[in-house]
Amino acid sequence: MSESENTHQLLQQLLTVVSSIQHDQKALTAAVDAINTRVNSLSDVKEVTSVATSSSTVFVAPQSPLDDGSISSSAVQKKPTPSTSKIILTTYPGRMGIDPLPMVWGHANAKERGPVVVGRGPQTHGRRNAIGAHGGSYSIYHALALATQELSADHRPDFTNTEPVCNIGPFPQWSDPKKIVAMDPWGHLAPEIFKSNIDEGIDIRPTIAVTKAHMHLPELEHSVKAGRLKVDGDIVVNELGELAVTKFAVEPCWYLPGVAERFGVDEGTLRRSLFENTGGSFPELITRPDIKVFLPPIGGLTVYCFGDPAKMSDRSVKLSLRIHDECNGSDVFGSDICTCRPYLLFGIEEAVKEAQNGGSGVVIYFRKEGRALGEVTKYLVYNARKRGIDRASEYFKRTENIAGVKDMRFQALMPDILHWLGITKIDRMLSMSNMKYEAIVNQGIEIGERVPIPDDMIPADSRVEIDAKIHAGYFTTGKVLTMEELSTVQGRAWEDVDH
Repeated sequence: MSESENTHQLLQQLLTVVSSIQHDQKALTAAVDAINTRVNSLSDVKEVTSVATSSSTVFVAPQSPLDDGSISSSAVQKKPTPSTSKIILTTYPGRMGIDPLPMVWGHANAKERGPVVVGRGPQTHGRRNAIGAHGGSYSIYHALALATQELSADHRPDFTNTEPVCNIGPFPQWSDPKKIVAMDPWGHLAPEIFKSNIDEGIDIRPTIAVTKAHMHLPELEHSVKAGRLKVDGDIVVNELGELAVTKFAVEPCWYLPGVAERFGVDEGTLRRSLFENTGGSFPELITRPDIKVFLPPIGGLTVYCFGDPAKMSDRSVKLSLRIHDECNGSDVFGSDICTCRPYLLFGIEEAVKEAQNGGSGVVIYFRKEGRALGEVTKYLVYNARKRGIDRASEYFKRTENIAGVKDMRFQALMPDILHWLGITKIDRMLSMSNMKYEAIVNQGIEIGERVPIPDDMIPADSRVEIDAKIHAGYFTTGKVLTMEELSTVQGRAWEDVDH
């Protein structure tokens, strides 16, 4: 027998052995699953029987030692919990009861694309095709409401009269899996499109809501009095500067292969980092490679549209737009250490003017507090700045010393909302950020004019921030200071207060 024949025969034997092992492993897995199911079933029955035969109030003796080392016998009342001893830590593809609804991200037909299913109810758990939970960062409060029984585990939303107040899309970008990877383009229509699935007991919820409102900001009343805004009864509804606005709330919904590609990493690396750096909170990121959608526990975004929403995607009219990242201290409470609220107000005013001129005005507000480093880190940086000499030349160094990075907003995913709105060009970009500009342009969206914040709107103490950012690459029509000049730009010390 020749050497090649011997090699072929050996390979055939190896394949036979491997096939046998695979068969035995599947049989063993099925047997273990069957045993686990039976054990869990018996455990559930035992617990239900125990609850049924006991009092409706459970008394628990707390283990609090007294001064003499004895244990207090005082009893406290606890609500009985409807949950059982069965805890599903994770799932695996192909196991018994695991039959996820199909998900073809980027399909032009919503029903063929499939719904996003992430619930863990008895009729939904095995059909899930997404990891995480609805509500973004608020999903923890949902869990707390269930734990305290303020919310019934079997509650299902009644979506009557909750449909969007205006039509949006579909646009060609919705069916391009490279254009939208951080939100569900069909999320606002889920109750309507997937009603048959909901009627079958599958827990499907919208990830986008669209409503109308009036907006009242005190500074805009001054804009009306100064003649910069005109009362038209439609967009600016009265002399108080009250604005009519259409609002779009969006929860994050990530298509993991697309998110990984956007950041230039492989999907496995992304999944592992998300798993390990959230304390192992989402084990299915590792055990369910077949599930490609993840609803992360982070903040979402809100779109504020002034004028006719249909004009946002109309290339024949002008669009003025601001992308704004959350800054609670300035946006809400008026802190003057940064330009956030002034630039937000400028963006709103310019957006309204554009809409009144027959175009479209849009402000998009992202929940990325403190450059996505969080408010605690932001205040630590403030302390480090103000306890020293608050120079523009040291601005980013203070942040890097504490957080290790200057910025974690990662604007790569930001343009998805523009694609969803059907926006293909921005005539006036009301932002100086080079990161936002590059992210938008890299996604094929044209930007005409870039509009910086007017100098007279910059608070004195925020010159440190804005001059440092301009030096680092922010757009300006003015001068870019040298590092030596930046060292002369100083912020106010805590004690420097006019009385």
